Amino acid sequence: MSVETNVSDDLRLMLDRARRNTLGDLLARTRDRMPEKFAFVYNGQRLNYAELDDLVNQTARAFLEDGMEKGDMVTVMSRNSLDFVIVNFALARMGAVMIPINYMLSAEDVQYILEHAEASVLIASEEYAPVLDKSARNLDIRNRYLMDMLGKYDGDLAEWVSLSEAREEQAADLVDVAIDDDDLAHVLYTSGTESRPKGVMLSHKSLVSEYVSCIVDGQIAPGDVFVHALPLYHSAQLHVFLGPSVYVGASGIILGEASPEVILKTIEEEGATQLFAPPTVWIALLRNPDFDERDLSTLKKCYYGAAIMPREILKELAERLPNARFWNFYGQTEVAPLATALQPEDQLRKLGSAGVPTLNVQTKIVDDHGVEVARGIEGEIVHRTPHTMKGYLHDPDKTAEVFQNGWFHSGDLGVMDEEGYITIIDRKKDMINTGGVNVSSREVEETIYQMDAVSEVAVIGIPDAYWIEAITAVIVGKDGVEFSKEAVMEFCRERLSTFKAPKYVAFTNELPKNPSGKVLKRSLRDRYETLGEA
Repeated sequence: MSVETNVSDDLRLMLDRARRNTLGDLLARTRDRMPEKFAFVYNGQRLNYAELDDLVNQTARAFLEDGMEKGDMVTVMSRNSLDFVIVNFALARMGAVMIPINYMLSAEDVQYILEHAEASVLIASEEYAPVLDKSARNLDIRNRYLMDMLGKYDGDLAEWVSLSEAREEQAADLVDVAIDDDDLAHVLYTSGTESRPKGVMLSHKSLVSEYVSCIVDGQIAPGDVFVHALPLYHSAQLHVFLGPSVYVGASGIILGEASPEVILKTIEEEGATQLFAPPTVWIALLRNPDFDERDLSTLKKCYYGAAIMPREILKELAERLPNARFWNFYGQTEVAPLATALQPEDQLRKLGSAGVPTLNVQTKIVDDHGVEVARGIEGEIVHRTPHTMKGYLHDPDKTAEVFQNGWFHSGDLGVMDEEGYITIIDRKKDMINTGGVNVSSREVEETIYQMDAVSEVAVIGIPDAYWIEAITAVIVGKDGVEFSKEAVMEFCRERLSTFKAPKYVAFTNELPKNPSGKVLKRSLRDRYETLGEA
């Protein structure tokens, strides 16, 4: 007989509440442990954890008073701000589902997300409120809130309510709504760089288990001071760093923009100890003249991810930031998003590796039939973990495609060595079929990065009548350094098999990227698809 059959409904509710572990609970516990601890600073406003938690409760009460309910789908469109953090925890505490939106998406994609998610509440900073209004014209929207407003908004957005005004008169005592650990907390839409965005459904349980992996494998501690520079709508900054930092009671500086000048200035002025950035942003920091002018000695823990870090850039970072240790975090939104980590002590020993599975993740490499391959053999990376999403919103077919035999299939190609360390070969979609042979764009990029004159490079395949896809290198050169297409091709031919060397080379001032720092290779393919016809 099951023990639970002898438990009354009232007792079960009490037991569930006592054992609950949601995003809202994380903040409440941190507040109890360290109420006076510095939590966040944004635009000169500093909050300790007690003040942050009060604002979260007041905001959640305002939402409930205005008729919002558990399970409501709430879209949030804003640059990084203190209100973004407050809304994140307020929605979690009252059981609504947060849908952060990439503010660089096209109007068409924003409308698709709102309609696909069946959003009923809009929250935005002033600059994006009109975008949401236009995109939601076919929806029945019950509530609209403006973030970052000091008082009632007196512009022409008549239907929008100032969030600060809405919560001003609310009580700050704990909001306690009946929420289950596996209830839906966030829907994060994939970038849509190759197709329509997909809504990744993440529960409180998925996120909290992922936070534990981040804390353990990223050595996140209460004494850390994070710079939150990358967009919070993205799972990496929000769920690998901000969420875990609140869990342990660390401190954070929220930046509204990720410009190299602002990041470097902030590290020096705030004595920041932690920074996460994708390789493209680390490269921009290295190339900025302020890098050698600012005191960056407090920076102790540095993280990279979201894309593969070129080996030459990692070596340069280690030389120019001798006090810092580096971690490589790898994963995808569907696993909340951390899957593997490469520790500082392994950076040189396993240069280029994505590390080993994190605490709550089991990973293996499989062939096209889902059968695990031997160590050293290339295959698809698959995971089994409580981090994993509940599925794609309203899309059981695509969910079934990525969940096979009880494993999440990442779509990434990799190889595992004898010690269990994984090296990412490429995204399946970034493999270039040239002359009937698959070539990894990453391998060619790593080779070109060895050229002293190269600041950034992206390698793509463009349509070609003879080669099927012609390997093409798009390069950003270092300032003041000149070199030729022929020099690049010759450099690659000396170091790569002939068929892997670029057939075309193009130079540009900047690679197109999304706010999380990923190079938009689809845009590059569109831009250079006729290069071979020139």
